[in-house]
Amino acid sequence: AMALCLKQVFNKDKTFRPRKKFEPGTQRFELYKKAQASLKSGLDLKAVVQLPPGESINDWIAVHVVDFFNRINLIYGTMSEFCTERSCPIMSGGLKYEYRWQDDSKYKKPTKLSAPQYMCMLMDWIEMLINNEDIFPTRIGVPFPKQFQQVCTKILTRLFRVFVHVYIHHFDSIISMGAEAHVNTCYKHFYYFIREFSLIDHRELEPLVRM
Repeated sequence: AMALCLKQVFNKDKTFRPRKKFEPGTQRFELYKKAQASLKSGLDLKAVVQLPPGESINDWIAVHVVDFFNRINLIYGTMSEFCTERSCPIMSGGLKYEYRWQDDSKYKKPTKLSAPQYMCMLMDWIEMLINNEDIFPTRIGVPFPKQFQQVCTKILTRLFRVFVHVYIHHFDSIISMGAEAHVNTCYKHFYYFIREFSLIDHRELEPLVRM
C-alpha cells in the first residue's frame, strides 16, 4: 500500500505545481544531492539538517526552501481532492487558528479565504519568489540579498500552515491513503530544519505542539 500511495503522491497529475528543479552542475545542485544522500542514508534527521562544514548558510537554506516547497506541494496535491470550498471554507488549523492571506499585490489587507484558495495563492506566491533571481540568485558569485533569510522565514512560516491544516483537518485522508509515514517524515525533517536555524517564531508552531 505504501508503494502504491507514494506512486500516487508522486503522480504528475497530483502535483499541485510543477516541481522547481536545481540545475545540474551548479553548486546548489551538488548541495541538494548531498542533502538527499544523507536523508536516504537513514541518518538521524537532527543530524541531516546541520550545515555541512565549509558550506554557506544561505545556500543551504535556499536548497531546503525549494525542496520543502516541492515536497509540501506534492503532499497538498494528494490531499487537494479532500480539501474543497465546501469542506474547508476557512483556511484554519482547528477552531483556534485561522490564517488570512495577505500579499503586496491583490490582497493588501489580511483577507479570509477558503483553504483551497489560500493554498493556491500561497504556492503561486512562493513560486514567484523562488524564481526571482534578485531573491534566489542561481548564478555563481551573485550574492544573496540582505533580506534573504527574512523572506525565507515568511515562506517557511506559511508552508508550516499547510502542515497545520493537513494534519488537523485531513489526517484521516492521509491515513486512508497510507501516506502517514511519508507525511510524518517530511514534517519531522521540516521541523528539525526550522528549529536548527531558528527560522520560524515559536508561536507559529503552537497548533502542532502536541505532535
